[in-house]
Amino acid sequence: MALSRPCAKQRQPAGLDLEEIGDAMRMDQINLLDLDAFAARGFPHEAFATLRREAPVYRHPEPEGPGFWMISKYTDVVSVSKHPLVFSSMQGINLQVIAPEELPMIQTMMLGMDPPRHSKYRRLVSGGFTPRTISRLEPHIRGIARRIVEGIARKGECEFVKEVAAELPLQVIAEFLGVPEEERDRIYQLSNRLIGFDDPEFQTSPEDGKVAATEMWLYANRLGTARRANPRDDIVSLLVNAEVEGEKLSEMEFNNFFLLLAVAGNETTRNLISGGMLAMLEHPRELRRLRGDPRLLPTAVEEMLRWVTPVAHFRRTATTDTEIRGQRIAAGDRVVLFYPSANRDEDVFRDAECFDIGRTPNDHLSFGIGEHFCLGSQLARLEIRIMFEELLRQLPEIELAGPVRRLRSNFINGIKSMPVRFSLE
Repeated sequence: MALSRPCAKQRQPAGLDLEEIGDAMRMDQINLLDLDAFAARGFPHEAFATLRREAPVYRHPEPEGPGFWMISKYTDVVSVSKHPLVFSSMQGINLQVIAPEELPMIQTMMLGMDPPRHSKYRRLVSGGFTPRTISRLEPHIRGIARRIVEGIARKGECEFVKEVAAELPLQVIAEFLGVPEEERDRIYQLSNRLIGFDDPEFQTSPEDGKVAATEMWLYANRLGTARRANPRDDIVSLLVNAEVEGEKLSEMEFNNFFLLLAVAGNETTRNLISGGMLAMLEHPRELRRLRGDPRLLPTAVEEMLRWVTPVAHFRRTATTDTEIRGQRIAAGDRVVLFYPSANRDEDVFRDAECFDIGRTPNDHLSFGIGEHFCLGSQLARLEIRIMFEELLRQLPEIELAGPVRRLRSNFINGIKSMPVRFSLE
């Protein structure tokens, strides 16, 4: 059980009406497919708490479909994640039922692979993400973060998501991949369209996500062709020359490798920096505590990761009849792991609804666990820590300057815009 100091009552997040929701949400009020509610209030933690208490393995209904099993307890999320041969990733990774003709494409992504194939593909790029390799990047990443904060500090206010949170991970992953500086905004725009598939601001039609994926693949092919002719010290050069069991990656395998690294490498860290900053602003006592003792930043980063949980869920599919907590799960059933619920499980985290920057231990699941544990976790932690070091050092005062606009999604805990103002004195 985690140890943490007593939690003082904090100001509630913007948009959360406690009088409307009451002390607890009833089972018949739970609807995790209501995307407008996610856009208005963020993750429905009241619903998650009700499910953990009353129905930890819950068959969530669908308007047009058989429903899916929602897994809300920490130990169950861990157990399912660690049994990939029983709970497979190869039939899809989010809530949607995947058409049979689309499965081969999904299965060329690491997220859509099971062992032993997954392990072989992961090894292709894992050497670029070891703690030793990542630690050598700290001076370079700090230089980027410092310039970003210096650039906004002179203005007195900024749009935090685009000008701060998005900029650092975008620049870092673009350098990893070898994307030229003048083309990085293209990766940013395509990532928004791929992740924001349920938000009309980022997709103009239901097919736009597929169009964005195709555009990302075309870009990857163009960059890959250039690197075959003139290899450099980047991930794309590694991938175009890599082999798995004596065979080079197919065009689709290479394309999906690039897409996964490009999107996951900038979207999730962007949303963590944005959400982490919002958590600090909504919990001014903890922000003052961190300013007073910067040595707390490593544990503060872990608490931001637990509190924000940028990726809401991943889905598995049962390969055989099985059980979770005595509930029968049939072969072919979709089993969806909800990480924000696991990260506030009262049986694991003391005062789970408190934002405590000194929380320790803090074994959150924001990077997943098991076969699909986030490859870039060390890089993300480094970027987050450095960015907040620079923000705290250069901006003595910072506050919200307007409404926070959230992504319309039950898959990504994203913030679209967050205006802030600050002073240098």
